[in-house]
Amino acid sequence: MGRVGPVAAGESSGSVVRRILLGSQLRRLRDSRGITREAAGYSIRASESKISRMELGRVSFKARDVEDLLTLYGVTDEAERDSLLGLAREANVAGWWHSYGDVLPGWFQTYVGLEGAASLIRIYEVQFVHGLLQTEEYAHAVVSRGMRGAPAAEIDRRVALRLERQKTLVSERAPRFHAVLDEAALRRPYGGREVMRAQLRHLIEMSEQPNITLQVMPFSFGGHAGESGSFTMLRFPESDLSDIVYLEQLTSALYLDKDEEVAQYEKAMERLHQESPGPEESRDLLRGLLQLS
Repeated sequence: MGRVGPVAAGESSGSVVRRILLGSQLRRLRDSRGITREAAGYSIRASESKISRMELGRVSFKARDVEDLLTLYGVTDEAERDSLLGLAREANVAGWWHSYGDVLPGWFQTYVGLEGAASLIRIYEVQFVHGLLQTEEYAHAVVSRGMRGAPAAEIDRRVALRLERQKTLVSERAPRFHAVLDEAALRRPYGGREVMRAQLRHLIEMSEQPNITLQVMPFSFGGHAGESGSFTMLRFPESDLSDIVYLEQLTSALYLDKDEEVAQYEKAMERLHQESPGPEESRDLLRGLLQLS
């Protein structure tokens, strides 16, 4: 796939997952019939690349296209057709984040939807406190630093988007969230002394939430499994959808779902969990940093 507050927000986030599920099922059906992407594209008056984007879950689905593809793939059972067409309808529901389209890069929209649909989010962060754990003032400082010269209104919109994303952690269907923050992320000042103190207090408070596990990887440990940099792992309640590794870059992102690639990041994440102090000791580290700040 890799090239891939309201309750309603969770539902629309699920639409991203449904799009990916439908794409993967269409790919499975096409492969089982030995039909090329080119031939499939011809049947719906589209290009081979359009079929590829559909199968990767990167575009919305037209009911007519799905119907024609199912016919091409020999799917005649009405119950199966109705199920897949229902997925297509659900996959086209616009997510809440679309209202932030003016400040949200297209490549990041997929991630926001996946994040909102995940049942388990695991992250390692080295540059700054992860977006789901940032205070409003800290987020404003981070966004302002990263977008020097941007209009104040645009910065405010990006901060508002970040705060909206955070609602997923306190929603009725909140995911489990396991964060490993490198000590570097906690010592790099954003926004001044009081902003950093408030951020540290917020981390201590959030770490006590039942669905949140927070660990700090201290400088004193030396080299560790996070040597390749920050990454995120997402797991979903749908059994048909594999875990996804999200790697953010300056102007784009990678989504990895191949078993062998995910397995490598799984090992790195497990080592980070094992090598970092546990949640209570990590809270003590945060309290110590708060006293020093």
